Amino acid sequence: MFVQGTSLLRAAAAMSFAAGLLSTTISSNAADSTVKVGLIIPMTGGQASTGKQLDNAIKLYVQQHGDTVAGKKVEIILRDDAANPENTKRIAQELIVNDKVNILAGFGITPTALATAPLATQAKVPEVVMLAGTSIITERSPYIVRTSFTLAQSSTIIGDWAVKAGIKKVATLTSDYAPGNDALKFFKDHFIAGGGQVVDEVKVPLHNPDFAPFLQRMRDAKPDAMFVFVPGGQGGNFMKQFTERGLDKSGIKVIGPGDVMDDDLLNAMGDAALGTVTAHMYSTAHPSKVNKEFVAAYRKAFNSRPGFVAVGGYDGIHLIYEALKKTNGNTDGDALVAAMKGMAWESPRGPISIDPETRDIVQNIYIRKVERVDGELYNIEFQTFDAVKDLGKTRK
Repeated sequence: MFVQGTSLLRAAAAMSFAAGLLSTTISSNAADSTVKVGLIIPMTGGQASTGKQLDNAIKLYVQQHGDTVAGKKVEIILRDDAANPENTKRIAQELIVNDKVNILAGFGITPTALATAPLATQAKVPEVVMLAGTSIITERSPYIVRTSFTLAQSSTIIGDWAVKAGIKKVATLTSDYAPGNDALKFFKDHFIAGGGQVVDEVKVPLHNPDFAPFLQRMRDAKPDAMFVFVPGGQGGNFMKQFTERGLDKSGIKVIGPGDVMDDDLLNAMGDAALGTVTAHMYSTAHPSKVNKEFVAAYRKAFNSRPGFVAVGGYDGIHLIYEALKKTNGNTDGDALVAAMKGMAWESPRGPISIDPETRDIVQNIYIRKVERVDGELYNIEFQTFDAVKDLGKTRK
């Protein structure tokens, strides 16, 4: 009886959503002077710093470019999901059915992006992923387009670099969810293939992790370096506990994808972060005119500096604006996604494009080292890998 009742409830919810979609379709076919973007991001909880960066970056872009594009007013409807996929799914349904949004955007972690994928498909609403970084995301719906990165892009490159840098033994510490598994897999594939040895593997909980007991294991394994992946927003807490356990004086280096050295939190990490080498798609110190102007505008607007999260949001709203220009304001989901495919531009991170086959981002990946410049800590780029596709797809 319980199972049957649950099935009936699910069926009823699906019918209600489908009925709402019919109403949405009728409304979207009518002449409408507003484009509604449903922005679903974590503004509370452990990922709140990432939500703030995304929100700030989108506000900055709208401030710079206006809230009208292709003759239509752009309305951003912000909803906080606290990085909880159950919240995300409910919010996405409400935005599609009640608010009749034309585009969904944001998505701070992979589970929230995946929770929304079937709704985007059913409603034929583009889902612009501005942060979540697991390779499989764009495969879950033909309406998903990503402007952030994938862990495969950076983890393969840091694996190859570690071998060439003479690092022979590595212990790994990764968050226990899909991006962490991607980071671990692609790093190991390249590091071991190059002759390196993984002496210990630790996975930590995604939410409210206590790194201390795991760090002791890392110290006992006596590796040359620790490969670390934690999502944006958790790097500061990791480095705090890394220092408290004395690993900053142990000679063990920290390497990994760039999430752990988020520019937004880097200064607060102190001297323990100095010398950390990571691979990533953006640094506040990226030496281009476009980036210098972006950083200056962001600092002026929010009295802080942008990190890679902010750039994913800034480029995400840019993609939406440019797609609307190409469709002349047509908000049909298929038309918008078609307009996004193959689009290329100069981002604060460097040249980027949307792969027309995978709808994933193609971008430079930089090897960076934390250095002190003018009294502040920065990820200073010293090697560039051009136009890197998502290796999680191309290597399947």
